Amino acid sequence: MSAVDEQKKIEHQIELATRAAALVKDETTGQRFRSFAEELKRKLRRMMRRGQVRARAYELWEQAGRPSDRELEFWLEAERQVEEEREERKGAGGS
Repeated sequence: MSAVDEQKKIEHQIELATRAAALVKDETTGQRFRSFAEELKRKLRRMMRRGQVRARAYELWEQAGRPSDRELEFWLEAERQVEEEREERKGAGGS
């Protein structure tokens, strides 16, 4: 399954869990559905962040002339950059 297909599947599950939470009468069951939807949202954010890191690491690797045996270095730098940008957005009132 491709990352896009996985993303769509998770988005659909979030929608179903959210809808179910609104429809059930039992508060405990509704809370379980809401918790499940939040867990899925966290999974989706992690998945999207991995894609951003992968793309950034590839850019860094290309900019460095495509050296071999330095994949981890580029991955870690990409993670650092993506996380730094995320923190800057949070600080600026973004999500």
